[in-house]
Amino acid sequence: MLPLSRFAELHTPFYYYDLDVLNRTLNCVKSLAQARDYRVHYAIKANSNPVILKHIAGSGLGADLVSGGELKVALEAGFDPSKMMFAGVGKTDEEISLALKHHIACFNVESVPELQVIDSLAREMNTIAPVALRVNPDIDAHTHAYITTATAHNKFGIAIEDLPQVVEQTQRLPNLRLMGLHFHLGSQITIMEPFQMLCHRVNELLTYFEDHGVHFTMMDMGGGLGIDYSQPESMAPFEQFFDVFSQNLNLRQGQQLHFELGRALVAQCGSLISRVVFVKENRDKKFVILDAGMTQLIRPALYQAHHKIENLTAKVDDVTDTYDVVGPVCESSDVFAHDEMLPVTHRGDVFAIRSAGAYGESMASHYNMRELPLSQFSR
Repeated sequence: MLPLSRFAELHTPFYYYDLDVLNRTLNCVKSLAQARDYRVHYAIKANSNPVILKHIAGSGLGADLVSGGELKVALEAGFDPSKMMFAGVGKTDEEISLALKHHIACFNVESVPELQVIDSLAREMNTIAPVALRVNPDIDAHTHAYITTATAHNKFGIAIEDLPQVVEQTQRLPNLRLMGLHFHLGSQITIMEPFQMLCHRVNELLTYFEDHGVHFTMMDMGGGLGIDYSQPESMAPFEQFFDVFSQNLNLRQGQQLHFELGRALVAQCGSLISRVVFVKENRDKKFVILDAGMTQLIRPALYQAHHKIENLTAKVDDVTDTYDVVGPVCESSDVFAHDEMLPVTHRGDVFAIRSAGAYGESMASHYNMRELPLSQFSR
């Protein structure tokens, strides 16, 4: 139950984070991963709120980075550089040098030109760069097109048919140490079949490279595990997810398995709290207009995502009506939900948009010169 008594006098909109939910999630993941000797890295892009980051760093998880800025905030939050993985298709020289300076665990490399640049920068700094090759396995994760990353037409990774040649090139570069292979199918994946397919594809690759005298010390399977946005109190199916890999992946002796989870760790601990500015009726439509919009939570506009919406002011037995729930931004896409059944709503009511702990605050913007949302935390 969200604490309406605390929200009533606060300036909206803001993000509310339940740290008890976050800690329960982290404890569950740590327990399951430790039992299987897996390594888990938190995807900073999901939520980079400093308080959230410090809680996750304090739990002992590693960090998955996609920019130099994320490396800096991860260091400030207390993440161990030896547990940091740096991914991304467009790492700049400055970002690579910063990561080399802090001796991160591994660069997940997406192309031959990137390999050559990392090798050159490592040589200038008189160091050896640990790298894994990100492979595009051409597997459809059956998720939204904007968050699918592992099909042939996506910009990510090295084509699987080019991998043997790229492995040979990597081994010839003197300032690189080839650690293993990296995969990432996409985001908000709610069925296990794509992960099973990935295991079978990886097994084929491991057999091929073993037959050709190449041994990898680590395999990074990425993340992508989704949540149930209709059930804000539920936890992601971590045990089922990890079991897919323990039951289907044939690791060789001495190989470590790594994962990069983001949404599944933080989504359910966050809610966007907003206030009703107006209730408007226009022909056959009723609109609830909130003081939060796509500048605070862009997922519905960008991905056509639906979050559970609650009128915290209403009583359980209040009469209901149907509304479009929209924001104040001057864009027709600034809509949280169409034809949402809600208690009869009035100006000043307090709303919660649930399961907003991932890709909410981290994607907020100043568009229309709107202020970035503040945050509140459970006590």
